[in-house]
Amino acid sequence: MSVEPDVAAVAALIGEPTRAAMLGALLGGIALPAGELATRARITPQTASKHLARLVEGAVIEVRTVGRRRYYRIASPRVGAALEALAVIARPPRSRTLRESEQIKAMRFARTCYDHLAGTLGVALTQALLDGGMLLRHEETFEVTPRGDLLLAQWGVQPQALHSRRAFAKPCLDWSERRDHLAGALGAAIACAFFARGWIVRMQGCRAVRLTEEGKRALQRDLGHDFGLALEPVAPYSVTA
Repeated sequence: MSVEPDVAAVAALIGEPTRAAMLGALLGGIALPAGELATRARITPQTASKHLARLVEGAVIEVRTVGRRRYYRIASPRVGAALEALAVIARPPRSRTLRESEQIKAMRFARTCYDHLAGTLGVALTQALLDGGMLLRHEETFEVTPRGDLLLAQWGVQPQALHSRRAFAKPCLDWSERRDHLAGALGAAIACAFFARGWIVRMQGCRAVRLTEEGKRALQRDLGHDFGLALEPVAPYSVTA
């Protein structure tokens, strides 16, 4: 009998290519019906149902019935974090068509990493908050400063209301940028606020998001950075003890 967690079982569950494709789609942070997941994985609805049943049984995803439709989503932030961590060490995506090439480009610029912003936009936003004195970086956490409280309030985010058993603000290594972006309850709240204000919108067919013109103007105003341009690599984070 092994005294270690059964890593092999969960690895086999999520490592099968079809199930991995569906989990990748669900990393957009929203619930999707079986039919759309089948389309994303390029399989029949019947085959998708069998794979989804196994993922539900393994507590990797959860299902909710609304009327006659069943919607699936990632079971918890911990599952999302584990899947994103695997993406860091996985082979980068390769395009076979012009459409796939455009989707990969869009994903690299901005996407949802379960429920927070990732990609070039997510990393640059995190750096801008650090550079502007709104966040302080500790070893494995971020701290919101009084200046940050004021800015977040303008965005409709109240950090004091976000403290719970879930991590408040932590770094998440970005698989495309190889740098950290802001995750945790705070990262999720900021992404939610940006969606609500129409600063970012979801793109069809993948979990990429588009920064709108209104979003570009708002971030330029609040952070003094043109996030609409192709962003250059930023300097490494400074760690505050």
